[in-house]
Amino acid sequence: MKLTNLFALLLVAGLLAGCKKTETVAVPRTIDDILPKQAQPKLQTMKIYLGAETLDTELALTEREEMTGMMYRTNIQDSDSMLFVLPAPQRASFWMKNCPESISCAYISPDGVIQEIHHLEKNDANPVLAATDNIQFVLETSDGWFGRHNVNPGMVIRTDKGSLADTFLRK
Repeated sequence: MKLTNLFALLLVAGLLAGCKKTETVAVPRTIDDILPKQAQPKLQTMKIYLGAETLDTELALTEREEMTGMMYRTNIQDSDSMLFVLPAPQRASFWMKNCPESISCAYISPDGVIQEIHHLEKNDANPVLAATDNIQFVLETSDGWFGRHNVNPGMVIRTDKGSLADTFLRK
């Protein structure tokens, strides 16, 4: 093989090797990439009973509905509420990122007993952690609702179908 042919062959091989498409490096996703960008429409509702009080409560049942919750909602009324059904008893932790209004929430055990009531400050990205690891439901309401309606820890929440466990956990 002539030197010029060898040189030409090496040149072509080098060009072909240099024409590889560069690999794209994936940029890691952040929590802001995953979070919703707008309020969700009103969810399916169910009446729940807390002593003498009745709430027509939205049900956050899917992972996306739970993740969105009351984010971006404004003008939350005294009658507005949302119930989160967690997949298993746990040390619940809720935050208020992208929530322009403060709310109140109750951390509830699997048997439907309110264990804790918390104020959640608007736009606060710090999670409010439950004191126990036995929380399976969380009820969000307008800010101060529990106090205004004399609903306290130890009260049981029920539905038309019975206890929260009967309604959501037993299939």
